[in-house]
Amino acid sequence: MPPRRQLSGIVRIALAVVAIALVTIGLLPLRDSINTATVALVQLLVVVLVATFLRRRAAITASVLAALSFNFFFLPPYYTLSIYTAQDWVAMLVFLAVALMVGHLSAMSNRRRVEAERLYLELEDAFEKASHAEALKRSEKLKTSLLDAVTHDFRTPLTSIKASATMLIEDLQLAKNERTLDSHSRGELLDVINEETDKLNTFVESMVELARFEAGETELQRSAVTPEEIVVKAARRARSVRPTHKLQSQVEPGLPTLSVDSRALVEAVYNLIDNAAKYSPEGTTIHIGAENDHGEVRFSVEDEGPGIPESDRGSVFERFYRGEKDGVREKGLGMGLAIVRGIIEAHGGKIWVEAGKHGARFVFDLPASSNGR
Repeated sequence: MPPRRQLSGIVRIALAVVAIALVTIGLLPLRDSINTATVALVQLLVVVLVATFLRRRAAITASVLAALSFNFFFLPPYYTLSIYTAQDWVAMLVFLAVALMVGHLSAMSNRRRVEAERLYLELEDAFEKASHAEALKRSEKLKTSLLDAVTHDFRTPLTSIKASATMLIEDLQLAKNERTLDSHSRGELLDVINEETDKLNTFVESMVELARFEAGETELQRSAVTPEEIVVKAARRARSVRPTHKLQSQVEPGLPTLSVDSRALVEAVYNLIDNAAKYSPEGTTIHIGAENDHGEVRFSVEDEGPGIPESDRGSVFERFYRGEKDGVREKGLGMGLAIVRGIIEAHGGKIWVEAGKHGARFVFDLPASSNGR
């Protein structure tokens, strides 16, 4: 954006002279019907306007000219610069002093305003650059995480599938009496291929599901359900998958019915329980709760593990984030908590992680009349 052309000092002073001349010409026909106080106020207004738009020197010029005009045209005897009474001298000096002071203050105020606008633009530009840099940083971090996830979660299953398939093909290419794989061994290799293919399928489905939630393209199949039903279904599923941990649920009685996608919400709570089991010792208890919180229903899942450092709590819901257990990065897709956040936000809720009584405590709130977005 090119800089605005600035008026020269001579032009500003000329404009100030023209402004005082015009207001004087305009007031002269009214001289006998208005008093000198009104004339002074109108001329002061012109001085303020000159100071605001034409800066300090023009304001001082306008102040002096306004004082002279006030004396010459509006204080008797007219058309002279002579003042005969003490009252007129006082009026003249007060007007000049006030005009100069008002002009100076207006000019200073305008200069500070211009300076503030300049600083604001500089600040805005700095913030834009910082935001751009932060966006690039986050983009690079996401690329690194994606590469790490794809490298591990794609390559490992693909390696197993490739090795198993190669062994089966090579065995089939041998003569019947030379084959080394019996039916049991071939079955085991096929099981490997089947399991690793399922892992790849789960990874792709998770990415697609998360992308839909983030784009707001997932249509929730809402129905009336109680918080207790959500907790019970999620806990029942978790018990069959994670028998190594104890589950303890506590649901406050009398909670309002929610209008939510029951399947999606059960999936979210189950993922939180599954995540808690991953990062807490076997045999410990996972606590699941639901309670009323100022008209909203608050769900919580708390483990008895080491907890999550405060510096990492803002990252746990990001895609491909995987925490550490006993100093070793946990295996997995790093998509579960990102999907949980997508489900909760799609229902118009909010989710966060905090320090619990025992370990990490994941909490999310849902409005009682959850209409979502």
